[in-house]
Amino acid sequence: MTDDYAMDTGLSSADSDSHALFGQTMGLVALTTGCFALGAYLGRDLSYQLGWVFFIASFAALIGISFASRRNEQVGIGLLFGVGALLGLAFAPTISYYAGADPNALAQAGGATALFILGFGSAGYATRRDLSVLARLLFWALFVLIGFGVVLTFASLPSGWLVYSILGLVIFAGYVMFDFQRLHDSQGIDSAPQMAANIFLDILNVFTFFLNIFSGEGSNR
Repeated sequence: MTDDYAMDTGLSSADSDSHALFGQTMGLVALTTGCFALGAYLGRDLSYQLGWVFFIASFAALIGISFASRRNEQVGIGLLFGVGALLGLAFAPTISYYAGADPNALAQAGGATALFILGFGSAGYATRRDLSVLARLLFWALFVLIGFGVVLTFASLPSGWLVYSILGLVIFAGYVMFDFQRLHDSQGIDSAPQMAANIFLDILNVFTFFLNIFSGEGSNR
């Protein structure tokens, strides 16, 4: 009877840690999204060329998160918010363009992204099937997708970018499920900044693919 009580107590503690990590991670995702929105607003008049500079800077900050979080969680969180703001500045010219030319596409992409993350995130968080094998397949699929994007940059294929966006959504459906499963299984609260970064990047990529689809850019290229 004592052993049963101890097991029950252990399970409750694990569930409590998991819920705490989920709450902190999603809170960080929300704040990072806010930093992204602020960066996009402040950089609305930037040129596309300068946007690339901020994109490279955000990539450097992203690499630093995994190292900083192990030593100082607050530094990791600061870098996470920096990634959000820098990516907001990087995407500012694109968002500014669509805000003026096709605001409905922005709204539709935002709504579709929210439903997409909610659906596949819930599925990944609830599933008991190990998705680690899927993650390895997704890595190579993403690598191929990037190569396809490079080809499309130099070669005009009918509806090529539309196919690219649809394939991207398929790949990131898997990534969203995998990242939310890791969020469910992990109990280390110090991993919150890195997990928040992964989920934020999932959201940003999904939003970009949907924006490409709803704006009609994919079918027009």
